[in-house]
Amino acid sequence: MGRSVSATEARIHFGELMREAVESREPITIERGGTPHVVLLAFEEYERLLQEQQPEDWQELVTRARARVAADLAGRPLPASEDIIHQLREERDEYILGMH
Repeated sequence: MGRSVSATEARIHFGELMREAVESREPITIERGGTPHVVLLAFEEYERLLQEQQPEDWQELVTRARARVAADLAGRPLPASEDIIHQLREERDEYILGMH
């Protein structure tokens, strides 16, 4: 997954790190105090990641959402929306009453 450098090293060697990120196609993590804060990534890799994240169209998004719901239900029937709303309202009311 690429390498990590300190923020100070990144500041001093930014041009070299840019070249490395482009040539290697590997991300470079920039840390401050040993904690990752940002990633230096070749623009082409960034664009590729964006393309992977976006569904081709809304129909594809709906199809994937339906598949996730079906997998989560594991064959159980989907409750009626009115029942779900009623249950959520009851839980909300119980929570509110429990606060006072």
